[in-house]
Amino acid sequence: MRKRLITPTRENIRARGEGWLDIERAAVVELTSEDPDYPIESAFISGEARGWRAAGVGIQTIRLIFDHPQNLRRISLVFEEREMARTQEFILRWSAGEEGLMKEIVRQQWNFSPPETISEVEEYRAEISSVTVLELVINPNIGGEGARASLKHFRIS
Repeated sequence: MRKRLITPTRENIRARGEGWLDIERAAVVELTSEDPDYPIESAFISGEARGWRAAGVGIQTIRLIFDHPQNLRRISLVFEEREMARTQEFILRWSAGEEGLMKEIVRQQWNFSPPETISEVEEYRAEISSVTVLELVINPNIGGEGARASLKHFRIS
């Protein structure tokens, strides 16, 4: 997995058999932080992986910089929180150029309330052409209390 840590901000290769993009071969992943026990590659693999988790609290960014422009049809995100009640917000956006204007796909808030409500599953149909950058910004707790962002699955086709 090619990846690099980035400074926090405030604001057509396919995987075998599933139709999901093989991120390891198709993009460089930039991220603000990662817990060594929950690396970002865990969010991109199929099966019962543990997913990704930030090393610290606060807003986190996961940015995919594609080697070649991609035409995106579907985006799947799964978030899981088993420890603390919180309201999370995420923003998913894209650009046709690494330095280009980011266009918002969705901005979504979700209330986690363990043990009853522990997962958020988001599936988006999209017809977006020539995507060179796809960025996910997660504010793990808009209420301000310390919380670490996490992401169980991140799939793109």
